[in-house]
Order: sequence, then C-alpha cells, then structure tokens
Amino acid sequence: MNTDIKVISPQGILDGTQAKEFRIEVDQSLKEGAKIILVNFSDVTFMDSSGLGALVLALKAIRSNGSKIMLCSINEQVKMLFELTSMDKVFEIFVDEESFNNSLYNLTE
Repeated sequence: MNTDIKVISPQGILDGTQAKEFRIEVDQSLKEGAKIILVNFSDVTFMDSSGLGALVLALKAIRSNGSKIMLCSINEQVKMLFELTSMDKVFEIFVDEESFNNSLYNLTE
C-alpha cells in the first residue's frame, strides 16, 4: 500500500476512552506524512457521541494538514448515527477497504 495512505482500525466501542487513542493514532499518522487516512470500522461494534466527536476533531486536524480522511466498513449502528447527525454527507464512506483501494486505483489510471 502507498506510504501516503495510513489505515487506522479502531476496535470495540469507540467512546471517550478509545477516542483519546484514536486521536493519538491520527496525530502520529499526520506526523509520518500521511496524505490520506482511512478509518476502517470493521472491528468497531459501537460508537457513541464521544467517538463521533473524536472523528470530527480528527477531520479538522487532517484537513488543516492538507490531508484527507475516508471511512470504510461501518456497521448499521454507526451508519445510523452518521445519518442522524448528517455526518454521512461530511465523510466519504466506502463499503469496505477493497472498494476504497479500487477507487484509488481508478484515480491513478
């Protein structure tokens, strides 16, 4: 995978406790030069408002760095939370990591 792309895969419940670890991982990825950060939600079972807040803060930090954030593999609960808060219109969301990779491949052709 391209070194400008960093995949972050939170696990379990993305809440206030996990949000801090998530932010640290995003900040580290930006320091390492990531231009695109893909957050893979395949192992996230639940996300609350603290997790959503961490995602929005990450979005701001990533955009101010000139990078992009994309999401994939969100479950129904997370999808519903995104739809209720209209975050599904803010974030680019892919069905899975393969569809994300395919979209990058199509961009480079």
